[in-house]
Amino acid sequence: MKKILLAGGGGYIGSVLAEMLLEAGYQVRILDRFFFGYASIAPLLKNTNLETIDEDTRFVEQDAFVGVDIVMDLSGICNDPASELSSELTKDMNINGSLNLARQAKAAGVSRFIFASSCIVYGFSDEIRTEESAPNPLTLYAESKVITEQKLRELADDNFCVTFMRNATVYGVSYRMRFDLVVNIMTFSAYTNHKIHVFGEGEQWRPLLHVRDVARAFILACDAPQEAMQCEVFNLGGSDENYQIRDLTHLIQEVFPSIEVKNFFSEPDNRSYKVNCDKIQRVLGFKAQISPKEGIIEVKQALEQGKLKYTLQTRTVEVYKQLLEAQLLQHSLPPYHVR
Repeated sequence: MKKILLAGGGGYIGSVLAEMLLEAGYQVRILDRFFFGYASIAPLLKNTNLETIDEDTRFVEQDAFVGVDIVMDLSGICNDPASELSSELTKDMNINGSLNLARQAKAAGVSRFIFASSCIVYGFSDEIRTEESAPNPLTLYAESKVITEQKLRELADDNFCVTFMRNATVYGVSYRMRFDLVVNIMTFSAYTNHKIHVFGEGEQWRPLLHVRDVARAFILACDAPQEAMQCEVFNLGGSDENYQIRDLTHLIQEVFPSIEVKNFFSEPDNRSYKVNCDKIQRVLGFKAQISPKEGIIEVKQALEQGKLKYTLQTRTVEVYKQLLEAQLLQHSLPPYHVR
């Protein structure tokens, strides 16, 4: 039974991935600061194959990796607005945190490191981007992903396999829900306010992928042959899952027929990119199973059933603002403990 250390396992993708890893028979050790609380992993805590470590990737030490076969790194500040709150801390957490995690894992004899990057590294392009396309980061968050990929690549060798998963824009219900993601927030706005807001004409392109499909891809990467994964980059999504924002408004209207669409023409969103994901289908046999419309219906039903609420914990930027004001992002916790 392989043991996975899942950095960021209390987060939006991480909490879903942790559950699916446990269901697949893996042992899971979550490493997280749990800034957003422990509710995201509460349903998993009774599972005897789960451990948690309360610690920061920047300060974690080698003994946290004892017995670990694979590290999955989903840690760090997770979106553009939160990253812009403090460039110094974003670089420290997103770059230095991941590098320390990888160095400690390698020193402890971990054989595989899977890094959650993002398709946002492509920035803006009218052409479809493949894994060979040059990154064009337009934001600090995107830049942090590009730099981390470059530096992690330098650590790879015959005994330490490093793989890069460039995630599409994620959506769907999670134990640590986020309403700053385009499908989720548009669905929430349609449900709550009976209207959705679109910047400009909604011509921006985004690759989209359900959170459970992201988790499935990471699990497939666990057992893939090392020679197929060493220093490989994968666009994680579907080649037929690229959508313009205005396409999403039409899908939302199919689920919420009476909503109003309001267009705003200030503060344009310059990020627009389409990605080709044929490589991950060819190498890992991965193909998306859930469509954006199914994700919209899923979020709508969860809201109707009272399973989702718009609280401080779903407002990523507001949480990080409070943490910055309290100076809690600058320091490690007391010595971590395994629960």
